[in-house]
Order: sequence, then C-alpha cells, then structure tokens
Amino acid sequence: MPVLPSSATEQPRAEARRQQILCAAAQCFREHGFHGASIAQISKCAGMSAGHIYHYFENKEAIIAAIVAQDLEHLLTLTAELRAASNVRQAMIERAAEGVAEQLDPLLAGLKLEIVAEAARNPRVAEIVRNADAACRRGLADTIRDIRRAEGHVDDDAAIAGMVEVLATLFEGLLLRSIRNPELDRALVIRRIQAAINALLDQAP
Repeated sequence: MPVLPSSATEQPRAEARRQQILCAAAQCFREHGFHGASIAQISKCAGMSAGHIYHYFENKEAIIAAIVAQDLEHLLTLTAELRAASNVRQAMIERAAEGVAEQLDPLLAGLKLEIVAEAARNPRVAEIVRNADAACRRGLADTIRDIRRAEGHVDDDAAIAGMVEVLATLFEGLLLRSIRNPELDRALVIRRIQAAINALLDQAP
C-alpha cells in the first residue's frame, strides 16, 4: 500500500485541529465575550496548549476572521446553489426556511451578536465583518437581479441595493429576536418572511 506524502496526510489533521480551535473559541466567545475569553481559556476548551493555538492563529482577531470567513463561505455556497436552480425565485423562497432556522439558533445568534458587538468597538474586527458583508451583498444582489430581469423588470443598482438591505435587515433582526423571544412561533415567522420575500421580488422598480 503506497505511503501518502506527509503534506497529504498532515493537511486533514491540521484542518481538524483548526476546526477544533474554532469550535472552542466560539464556545468561549459566547460564554465570556470576546474580551473575557482568553487564549488560555480557548486552549483549555480545545484540549491543546496555547502554543498550538498560536501555531494556527496569530490572535483572537484572526480567530474571528476565520469564523466570519466560514459563515461567508456558507452564504456564498447557498447563493451559488440558488442561482443554479431551475426556478431561482422559488428556490430562494423555499431556502429562506433554512436561513430563518439558522438565525434563530440561540448558539449561533449569541456568537454572531458577540462578533458584531466587538466590531462596534474594534476597527480591525469591523473591517473583517464589513468586507464579508459586502461580499454577501454582492452575491445576493446578483441573485435578485437575475430573478427580476427574468421576470421583465429593469432595475438600477440603487433599487437592487435597497432590496438587498431589506432582506439583510429581515434576517439579521432574527438574531435579536432569538434572544429576546426564544418562544416565538418559528413556523409562523418562516411563512411571513417567505411572503415578505415574495412581495419584495414583485415590487415595482
């Protein structure tokens, strides 16, 4: 049986360790906040030395950057899947149910809100968050423009940007609602947001 090159065998192991650190950091950020969570706490939660943490991440900001990048990758993959669907509009409305469920997950909501709170105080984290948001908005704008164009609408960039902001506001607002009202009727919220998306896509230019 051939022996794989060390680089081929080490890469999956390194990625597994990296994910282990990110999961531990996410838990510590949720429980203690960004400033309250130390590298020592993260290393203890991850079950590895602080030196190992620094081998993969320069500091806590680099960890946040990796968490944000993973979230962005997920959103961009979703956007690509929507645009590849035979009926993009219907796919967007149907997949909104998944987005609502994710935004209402109290663990994910707590982590995302902590990152946004840190972005309000820390210019470097703000840059990370804003760059990811810009990439996400571009993907969503392209998707909406495709849907509208296929249905005969002619929109300028400002009109599309406005629709993107409305959708972003709808979904990001769910983060707060998941904390303020954890007992909300999720099925009802999903139906209402799907109806709102449908109406938004129909609005006059």
